[in-house]
Amino acid sequence: MVNHLVHVGHLFVRIAGISGALAVGLGAYGAHGLKNRTDKEREVFMTANRYHMLHTLALMAVPLTNHPNMVGVTMLLGMLGFCGTCYYSALSGDTSLNRFTPYGGVTLMIAWALMAL
Repeated sequence: MVNHLVHVGHLFVRIAGISGALAVGLGAYGAHGLKNRTDKEREVFMTANRYHMLHTLALMAVPLTNHPNMVGVTMLLGMLGFCGTCYYSALSGDTSLNRFTPYGGVTLMIAWALMAL
């Protein structure tokens, strides 16, 4: 049974590997390359990075859920919606996408709840 679950969601483990590498790289950039940004932009960037890494780790558990495709896709959409808009805002200074950030956060909460089903 475990082999079947792992096989069904293995794509999300691979995506987690790529996402984790990206999160580490962005974290290093945030620590060393945001010197010319405001304190608020650095704070938003580091929040995005923290949530990015946390949810990357959660993606690794997706194959163990009862509905791995639903959970994995929802988690990825939430990461893109929340972390993506935060990264964009912090790096560009453009806050026009900030109105979508809460939707990404709610989508992440839904993904966590789906893990329990």
